[in-house]
Amino acid sequence: MADATDSSCIQTWLAELAGQQRYSSHTVDAYRRDLQSLQECFPQRSLDTLRELDIRQALGRLHAQGHQPRSLARALSAWRSYFEWRAPKAGLACNPAHGVRAPKIPRSLPKALSVDQAQALLDRPQMPPAETPIERRDMAMFEVLYSSGLRLSELVSLDWQPLRERDYESHSWIQLDEAEATVLGKGQKTRAVPLGRHAIAALQAWLQVRAQLLPPEPDANTRAALFLGARGRRISPRVVELQLDRLARQVGLPMHVHPHSLRHSFASHLLQSAQDLRAVQELLGHANISTTQIYTRLDFQHLATSYDQAHPRAHRKSKD
Repeated sequence: MADATDSSCIQTWLAELAGQQRYSSHTVDAYRRDLQSLQECFPQRSLDTLRELDIRQALGRLHAQGHQPRSLARALSAWRSYFEWRAPKAGLACNPAHGVRAPKIPRSLPKALSVDQAQALLDRPQMPPAETPIERRDMAMFEVLYSSGLRLSELVSLDWQPLRERDYESHSWIQLDEAEATVLGKGQKTRAVPLGRHAIAALQAWLQVRAQLLPPEPDANTRAALFLGARGRRISPRVVELQLDRLARQVGLPMHVHPHSLRHSFASHLLQSAQDLRAVQELLGHANISTTQIYTRLDFQHLATSYDQAHPRAHRKSKD
């Protein structure tokens, strides 16, 4: 049975993450599950009594249950963050998770569209121009994703202008006159990202009809939201995913297209053209350049494919 004090402390910590640090509900729920898993490993003990060896044993148990390296690393990160908060409050000598290393996570290449595929998706060949509010909204969303390399959570959090009221304050918004968006990303870090001319044109077309989806008496969050769902509320990430995949199938792309595919495509295509890794890091909002460097591998893969297809000696067998 979980210790009542532990449960109360965990709830307090999670509330601080959500309220003061503005962590997403998805992240808070994931941290809650990770700490529940740790409690289940030691049902007769308080978390305050755990030591480094216990943390290692807990990781081993989760691994034996079939947890993959990525989920184990996330769980360890949640435990480490919790004890970092809890240790000074409980008078613990140290953070028991501090010295435990996460399992190595295999780094797979992100799936990006080719330039031609991205153009086909956004130009919608053989399809009539976007006219309805839903169609204009969708095209604006997808142009912004590809133009600015936003995460899905960053896209849906955008406001159409800064708003500050008693019960609401904007943290992300667009500025069409400046051709940029201000975005609050991971780690509560704010960055400015450019909006290309196609994105601006699509946004202008959407804003002309946005009011048609507003409910009669919208709350502050709805009034501020750049993108609205069919029922008049701020659009949900799931709707963006479904609409993008639907368009990809309509234009005949041979793969599932996720909003993150457009973020990957933005980074890959920009790197192919500009060869400026630091600039791509800033635009993506990566804390560490090592995260951005994976796109150099993707770019090399693109170059290698081009070499195989174009070089006159790429496929010739050498003579002995």
